Amino acid sequence: MKRFSLCILMLAMFLPSSPLHPYAVIYKEEYYRLYHIHAQQHPDDAIENIYWLEKAAKVTFCNPKYALVRIENETDWEKYRALFMMHVNLKLIEQHLRLGKNYDKQVAYFYDAPWKDEYLRQLERADTCYRTGLAYWEEALSYFRQANDGKFRFLFLTGVQNWEDERERIATGKLDYARIIQKELARLEQMRAVWQEKR
Repeated sequence: MKRFSLCILMLAMFLPSSPLHPYAVIYKEEYYRLYHIHAQQHPDDAIENIYWLEKAAKVTFCNPKYALVRIENETDWEKYRALFMMHVNLKLIEQHLRLGKNYDKQVAYFYDAPWKDEYLRQLERADTCYRTGLAYWEEALSYFRQANDGKFRFLFLTGVQNWEDERERIATGKLDYARIIQKELARLEQMRAVWQEKR
């Protein structure tokens, strides 16, 4: 009995005296922090990430004092906002490509013929995911143009170097999601034609 009362006393000491209050997520940077990648990503993980990234794209930025990188002046702030939005759109493309791959049947085997209707429906879902990624690519390009403006020529935000690298890869043509997605869509059309022949 003595041990039990001691445990209760110890437990009472560690419990907070006031109720815990929820933390409201209201800024882009906060929603972006909820985005994460698993080693093995399932469709619901991609959908969750798409949700957080879309929320991050819609809400307002936090105070520059709390940005993900140190902001010294208005020029830094302007470039940071353009890079942030470009990066969020690129991550949305990646997540839509991952989601599309879950529905994408890469090869049509002869023994899959009994499930051809289901495969055609899944190809349709993959097509929707890829086309949505293409829409985000256009948006990412508009933010890229803002971040690649001449007034930022010698301004590099070293705290978000990977965003700067993405901007540079787009500028040099090494990162072109339009080409990648168009190739995937063309392959989907070939797969659709193969499944249509099996009817």
